[in-house]
Amino acid sequence: MKIRASSLPDLLDCAARWEAKHIKKLRLPTSGKAQLGTAVHAGTAAFDSSILAKNPVTVDDAAGEVVDAIWKPREEVVWGDDLGQREAEGIALDLHRKYCKNIAPEQEYVAVEQTCDVLEIKDLGITLTGTTDRVRKTPDGLGIVDLKTGGAAVAADGTVKTAGHASQIAVYELLAGFSLGLPITAPAQIVGLQTAKTEKARRVGIGEIANAREALVGDELNLGVLEMIAKMLKAGIFLPNPRSQLCSAKYCPMYLSCRYRG
Repeated sequence: MKIRASSLPDLLDCAARWEAKHIKKLRLPTSGKAQLGTAVHAGTAAFDSSILAKNPVTVDDAAGEVVDAIWKPREEVVWGDDLGQREAEGIALDLHRKYCKNIAPEQEYVAVEQTCDVLEIKDLGITLTGTTDRVRKTPDGLGIVDLKTGGAAVAADGTVKTAGHASQIAVYELLAGFSLGLPITAPAQIVGLQTAKTEKARRVGIGEIANAREALVGDELNLGVLEMIAKMLKAGIFLPNPRSQLCSAKYCPMYLSCRYRG
């Protein structure tokens, strides 16, 4: 069974929703908020990639990717009254600039948007795939950097939300290490980008996750998350989670027909 690293949060939050999306192939249009995040990723990746290629572009030049992602999306996007294209463009451009000026100069990347080789774990019957946002070089070795946008990504005191990301980060560590042929030993970083309505509330910051792989692979006393997932997939049992914050027609393609959400 093939699992994309980016889909792991969905699988762990509501396996029934994950099954609907990734096995039954049910689709929903992209939301405006999701496309805003895509736009920020596109602009920052263009900026960081140019530096890695030793042909740096300006922050404004890279911002063209942000604008294109908002106004020329590659798939259907549903914009709502709560977030239109013009407002999304302003938020995304502001976060793009904040990242390029406050975060990027402190980083030394060795890979940007690294599409990882497929990693097959034969004894579990799982194949892992994915694209890692960044791999950075540190005195402690290489480490994963993952960009997260959202309305609660960075608290008012600058603290970045890292809870709930460890399993996904751990998969990125496995994939990037396998693809680059180098161990990933440094703590992972979550770069939080707060998608607030007001400029003052749009914050960027960095949080760290150490030893992310411990829960993923387990030990002699505890099952790892990957082994638990393998057992679930083999059994074909996808537990629903009607208390999930994403249990709505906006995020789940089987919401209207789900018998478990009552």
